[in-house]
Amino acid sequence: MSTHPVTTKADWLEARLALLEAEKDLTRRSDAVARLRQALPWTVVDKNYRFDTEAGEVGLKDLFGGRSQLLVYHFMFGPDYKAGCPSCSAIADSFDNIVEHLQNHDVAFVAVSRAPLDKLLAYRRRMGWSFEWASSADSDFNFDYAVSFTEAEQARGAFANYRQEPPLGEAATAMPTETILEGPGKGAALSGTDLATYARERPGMSSFAIQDGLVHHAYSSYSRGVDALWTAYAWLDRAPKGRNEQGYWWRRRGEYGGA
Repeated sequence: MSTHPVTTKADWLEARLALLEAEKDLTRRSDAVARLRQALPWTVVDKNYRFDTEAGEVGLKDLFGGRSQLLVYHFMFGPDYKAGCPSCSAIADSFDNIVEHLQNHDVAFVAVSRAPLDKLLAYRRRMGWSFEWASSADSDFNFDYAVSFTEAEQARGAFANYRQEPPLGEAATAMPTETILEGPGKGAALSGTDLATYARERPGMSSFAIQDGLVHHAYSSYSRGVDALWTAYAWLDRAPKGRNEQGYWWRRRGEYGGA
């Protein structure tokens, strides 16, 4: 069993000051990347996407709620899922506490999934959330923003996270069985579906802006790109043992210990 180094307070302070310089450099680089993100050119959204919401059927522009900016979290909850993805659920646990702040900074927020609205709202009640959740079940929205894929796309290899994936069968063959069972396979089981169906949905976030009366797509990020939105990871990165992950460890609130 390995043990962590132990030192004197003076030596700890010296090491901490060296780390502080690295942290400051990371902050400066993160600020620089944020400026690049904001400088990214926009594209006009030229499709009339429709969403099912608690207020009825609406368009993408309606989701702005009169604000000039819109943030969308692409929540993994496909039509055939029995429950929302546990990792997306862990990320979503922080949403209710940020929405008011965003709305008062000219930014609207909504989660979007392909499952029917009644299924989304039932799951929202189960989890005790209140943020706005819209269904894109009858829209190309998820497919156009690369968070949902057809069986045909999956079979030949989806273009996901800005790169071409291998066909699902090849990807599964390349992974050790235990990796599948304790990774995506666990997520699929906890969502009440099979691996192939589960993998046709992906997590991500997209941002949109209104300019000259038109809706523009500004930015999208996927996979590890949404880590920064996962508040538990921000804390774990500062815990003594870091993320210390072994397999698909996260669960929905209330399911730890019994799952």
